[in-house]
Amino acid sequence: MSSFLSKAFTARDSAETRTLYDEWASSYEAEITAQGYATPARCAAALLKYAGNTNAPVLDFGCGTGLAGQALKDAGFAVIDGVDLSPAMLAEAQAKDVYRTLTRIEPGQALPFADGAYSLMAAVGVIGAGAAPAGALHTLMRKLPKGGRLVLSQNDHTLKDPAFMGALSEWTDCGAARLLFREDGPHLPGIDLNATVYVIEKA
Repeated sequence: MSSFLSKAFTARDSAETRTLYDEWASSYEAEITAQGYATPARCAAALLKYAGNTNAPVLDFGCGTGLAGQALKDAGFAVIDGVDLSPAMLAEAQAKDVYRTLTRIEPGQALPFADGAYSLMAAVGVIGAGAAPAGALHTLMRKLPKGGRLVLSQNDHTLKDPAFMGALSEWTDCGAARLLFREDGPHLPGIDLNATVYVIEKA
């Protein structure tokens, strides 16, 4: 396992997270694809099942180098916009012919689009241990319109922290959102790490 990958699931603040991913950007794809990174394709297939309209714009939250965006495009989604906190990761994503727009975001600041702008969102390997905090789920769900769908994944490390599952339950338990899909499966099989993929719909 690379030094970057070994650090990826360690809790840290947003500045440290940005630094890690800036430094990792040039080798990120090679390292995680070598471990069989399965989650982007799994998430894209799950969202496709419930999307309804593949021409509707999709927000790829925490898009990184664009692996999730590529998976969404391969699944048939036509318009994909990406946001990420790492400029180096965004530079890698820019090199792909995948995104309509790419935007750098700042931790703790409002997302740079109007409420309801995206009825489809993806957070692939993003909201979890060593990455975005559990509260990022609330941020995305508040931006979704009624009937909007979000696909997200939680890996084994994340599932050990009750805060992340708790954030999801805050929406589903009270009926503010409906769980459409849940599937356990491979994340990085090369290091025997799994992830659960969810699709939730805002009520």
